[in-house]
Amino acid sequence: MEAPTPTPTYVSFDAEINQQTTEVLLGVCADLATKKVAEVYLMLSTPGGSVMHGLTIYNVLRAMPYKLITHNMGNVDSIGNIVFLAGEERYSCPHATFTFHGVGFDITTPMRFDERFLRERIGSIKADQDRIGGVISERTGIPSEEVEQLFLEAVTRNPDYARTHGIIHDIRQAKVPDGAPLLQLVFKR
Repeated sequence: MEAPTPTPTYVSFDAEINQQTTEVLLGVCADLATKKVAEVYLMLSTPGGSVMHGLTIYNVLRAMPYKLITHNMGNVDSIGNIVFLAGEERYSCPHATFTFHGVGFDITTPMRFDERFLRERIGSIKADQDRIGGVISERTGIPSEEVEQLFLEAVTRNPDYARTHGIIHDIRQAKVPDGAPLLQLVFKR
């Protein structure tokens, strides 16, 4: 007699990707691994955020012992695409979007720019874009030249584009089964 298929644990993440949200998400994911959960269903909506934290989340999620399913619940933007691509199975709600753009940096205080500083910044931007582009190409099959074009155009794509380009496996409304474990991550401001 075959054992029943375990119900996935659902995790809802609707936040910017930064140090605090990364620590909370990875703490929950580690706890689920410790509890030997077989499958995690990550319902994701994010405007993006920190490249460093997004790549860390991606690598940790890929290392987890459970099957990870990701579902775009509204917007998966910027570095959020990398977190989303950690899923073995990936889905999108019909009215969700995916936004791609190149890497940049913010200046919040007056700064002096010299050639050395600008070369360092450009090198850092290029390295981050190469890492992000590599993940996108590896997980979707989109050629690196097309990924570079997505970055240059700074485009928002719909689920049909995502399905035809290997970002998602299907378009469908998310549904948490009655009684399934559901963790809503809440972040204090």
